[in-house]
Amino acid sequence: MSTSSTPSSGDNQPSQATDPLAWRRHLPALASAAAGINEACDAWDAVSDSLCDADGWPLDDKVYGGGKVKRDAEAWKHAEVFLDHGPEVLAGVRAAADGPDYVEGPISDDLRRIRGIDTTLFRAQELRHEWADVMALMDGSQPSVLHLYKERAEEHRNTEGRHYSHELGSKGPALVRVGEYLAHRADTERPTQTERARVALTRSTHNTPGVSPASPQLPPASQPPAPGRSR
Repeated sequence: MSTSSTPSSGDNQPSQATDPLAWRRHLPALASAAAGINEACDAWDAVSDSLCDADGWPLDDKVYGGGKVKRDAEAWKHAEVFLDHGPEVLAGVRAAADGPDYVEGPISDDLRRIRGIDTTLFRAQELRHEWADVMALMDGSQPSVLHLYKERAEEHRNTEGRHYSHELGSKGPALVRVGEYLAHRADTERPTQTERARVALTRSTHNTPGVSPASPQLPPASQPPAPGRSR
């Protein structure tokens, strides 16, 4: 089962807390995971027919079954990357997409393609938790028995997760494309918004009535001389 490193509490926390596009840092991992799932499936499809007779029955059940086990294990390994990174990207995409994006435009088709991916992620996450619970129950078993049980439990998990892996391999690239588009659009809009704010501030400053210059002070009126004494 794949593990994901959790950053320490002090790592990049200020930038992640203030950056609404922090989810885009997961996009490369999702792109690689989707490619990995599809490569595993394509590799099996390329040889599976050659392992069967003219009627489609396996020539060797052990070889054929082993190929499927290998495919499912490889696909699930990449599916777990989606479980670690996908929910945050999906939430970010839904927050960044506007209503018109769903109706028309360059990502409208991909937004339709990713419908239901949240359910797929949820079900796959449940399957992973079930497997972890099973392994926790086996924790006290003898090492030799534990190894056998773990192998069988993993094979069962990978087989049960085959549908979820396939769904993530199919919809994952659309999620990545949508995320990349929305992140790029936000990057291009930010300078424009900053410039508009600067212009508005400049205009506001120029339109503020200036303080009238102080009127020059007039010298005090000369006082008439006091009447002198008569001589």
